[in-house]
Amino acid sequence: MRVMLEQWTGDDLELLRRANSPELTRYLGGPEAEDALRQRHEEYLAGVGVRMHRVVVDGEPAGYAGWWEQDHEGEPAYEVGCVIEPAWQARGLATSVLREVVRRAVAEADGRPIVGYAHAENEASHALCRRVGFELEGTGLFPDEHGGEPVPVNVWVIRPR
Repeated sequence: MRVMLEQWTGDDLELLRRANSPELTRYLGGPEAEDALRQRHEEYLAGVGVRMHRVVVDGEPAGYAGWWEQDHEGEPAYEVGCVIEPAWQARGLATSVLREVVRRAVAEADGRPIVGYAHAENEASHALCRRVGFELEGTGLFPDEHGGEPVPVNVWVIRPR
């Protein structure tokens, strides 16, 4: 299986649409409206404070992953994220992709921490964070992007040396 991270392009809006399913957004507050997807796509294209990549496996798009600027406990950090489409899950793909995203983020981070916020009930994300080398730093609440109740998260951190 050949896995590549390719630069986000104008053609990648369809990746966001495919990942905007109830299954893949279950721990993220549910699917987003089309205008929100388009706005996020434009932010990814602009690349200001964010580095997003299309995940390609054997020439086929399989998801996306990247990092973006975030404030973590009053200090600048990079938050990382990875979305793998269901057809490609359970093959170790998320682990290899997130490891590479972390490697790239650390290279660009200038010592700032790399953070991952995973819904408190998302055991698969917690296991992924442990496999990639994150340490559980604590818990927190994130605002719900759809205006609902705050979302409980586990806070995972890698502190580059």
